Amino acid sequence: MTNEERKQVFDRVEVLVRTRYFDPHYNGRDWPELVQQHRPGILASIDDRVFEGEINSLLDKLGTSHTHFFSPRTKIPSGSSINATFRAVPTETGPRWAFQDVQPGGPADRAGIKPGDILLTIDGLTVVPPTIPHFQMGALAPLTVIHRNGAEREIKFTVDIARPKYVECPYTEPQSVVASILDNQIGFLKVTMFPGIIGVEFAREVDRAMEKFRECDRLIVDLRGNPGGGIGGLRLMSYLVPDKRPVGYSLTRKRAERGYRKEKLSTLNRIPDHKWKLPLLASRFVGRDLSIAVVTEGRGPQRFHGRIVALVNEHTSGAAEMVAGFIQENILGKVVGTRTAGRLLGGKGFKVGHGYILMIPVGAYLSWNGRRYEGSGIEPDIRVDWSPEQAESGADAQIDQAINVVSRI
Repeated sequence: MTNEERKQVFDRVEVLVRTRYFDPHYNGRDWPELVQQHRPGILASIDDRVFEGEINSLLDKLGTSHTHFFSPRTKIPSGSSINATFRAVPTETGPRWAFQDVQPGGPADRAGIKPGDILLTIDGLTVVPPTIPHFQMGALAPLTVIHRNGAEREIKFTVDIARPKYVECPYTEPQSVVASILDNQIGFLKVTMFPGIIGVEFAREVDRAMEKFRECDRLIVDLRGNPGGGIGGLRLMSYLVPDKRPVGYSLTRKRAERGYRKEKLSTLNRIPDHKWKLPLLASRFVGRDLSIAVVTEGRGPQRFHGRIVALVNEHTSGAAEMVAGFIQENILGKVVGTRTAGRLLGGKGFKVGHGYILMIPVGAYLSWNGRRYEGSGIEPDIRVDWSPEQAESGADAQIDQAINVVSRI
């Protein structure tokens, strides 16, 4: 881009944050002053890569999730690109990244990577903490790892990462729902993400899982490593209580400034059964403020009600935190694991020219009791950390504790 084109893109970014950012107080920051401080460096960028980095440096000062400036060339965090997360661990050669959550059906899983494997290189380049692993969507990613069962054996993998369905919110979709039945009729539901904006297909996957759990009198919902997604989690939460129950609500900047009563907000209380019904759902909100209360569907009693455990960790974020918070706030069971990420805002991507997209939060989320999870996360009822040493042997202390807890409820 030319200098004038970069200026035009930057001006669009500045205006969008000033007018559409969810918080009129900019999370306690002085946005106009920050813009003036960063403007010289942004406009003096020597190339597009530096330009992108300078704008992200400015946006980082806002201190909120779902705030990013990127293009199709931008590398994406591992949770969304290869469906895997990492934990920094000490090794004989210094700190390294250990694979932590490897979601079923994702690129890392298909390549044969397992939790506890140690990352050495990406595309021939050594990547060590605190540099966070990122990956290019729609590309091959040659990796070198140390296998968890062979500390001296280096293995090369090539991870094939698909092109994203949504340019404004790029992610790779793993197997979103995996259902199994453990000993003693304990249902185990692994939810890796909430794909789609409304999640019609995801809701059907949840329906099939719950049909499998008809005779289960206890349920474990594993949300570890789940980066969030759309509102399809409403179907999952609707199976956790028998009645129609308020979950929480989103607030746009306009609604927050005007004032509101949560009981009077437009209500989303059902996921359509078929995609052809989506326009009917959308018509309910056309021309209206998009502050919305979320209410469960009232799907009736389940044998496991009151005996539920949610597994979470530091990589559990977004809509997954909504589910964990709903369980905790309504005392439906216990939350086990480590504190969640605290990244729960309503983000939207805006095209700003020359292939660039600005992602900013345009809505706040509060639980029905008024709690915000953004920036604080959810503290589990029972804290159990993940152990890379245990992962080497295929053990999982967090699942073991979840089984113990749900068996005693």
